[in-house]
Amino acid sequence: MFSNFLSRFAPGPDPRAIDHEEFEQAVKAGKCVVVDVREAHEFASARIPGSINLPMSRFDPSRLPSDKPVVLICHSGMRSRSALSKAQAAGRQDVKHYAGGIVGWHSRKGALAL
Repeated sequence: MFSNFLSRFAPGPDPRAIDHEEFEQAVKAGKCVVVDVREAHEFASARIPGSINLPMSRFDPSRLPSDKPVVLICHSGMRSRSALSKAQAAGRQDVKHYAGGIVGWHSRKGALAL
């Protein structure tokens, strides 16, 4: 009974996040730019093919591509959420983040470039 009560207050899905299926389709169709905010050494070890690297340690929303919607990704979703907040504060409304990160992408059999 108590868990039912608490479930009414649980947050719903983050509208700023893109779910796996939608993200996978967008990547395959080239309908978004994937921006990886992990540090360069992390990006070099494994990344989504075609993604670009804008490390969180020096993240500047003005450097985000503007020709397509942007999806931010990191290791597990924390840094990409932070980068998303910065991008939205700078006025970018065409940016989402993939909360699963590279870990979630890889665990769902998403392709990686090594």
